[in-house]
Amino acid sequence: MSTGEELLRAHGLRVTRPRLAVLDVLTGGGHLEVEEIARQVRTRLASVSTQAVYDVLGALSRAGLARRIEPAGSPARYEARVGDNHHHIVCRGCGVIADVDCAVGRRPCLSPSEGHGFALDEAEVTFWGLCPDCQSLRVADTV
Repeated sequence: MSTGEELLRAHGLRVTRPRLAVLDVLTGGGHLEVEEIARQVRTRLASVSTQAVYDVLGALSRAGLARRIEPAGSPARYEARVGDNHHHIVCRGCGVIADVDCAVGRRPCLSPSEGHGFALDEAEVTFWGLCPDCQSLRVADTV
């Protein structure tokens, strides 16, 4: 397994403490909002601005080390799971997000009825529903 320093260098990025800290937070898992990432980074570094976190996330995303997702009606979230063909399922109740592996397994996993001459390389799919906790709450409210 590569260290954060090795990953940054391998993707042509300078190694900085903020980049290492953000990468460490992302590799901890989840689909995190910028404010949560900044909060966790501040536990590792004495001082880092939210703008610096945005800048690092932009650099990591462009380099292919982070993925930005934007579920409708929700702020952007970031994750470290990149380079595969996975999708997301979002709870309409609480907003929790989970990864869903693509059933096809290759990119793009969907083809539009009309490609308009584009060379397609990805299809972004978001499934929506209620997570088990929100389903339980809904059942409890009807009882």
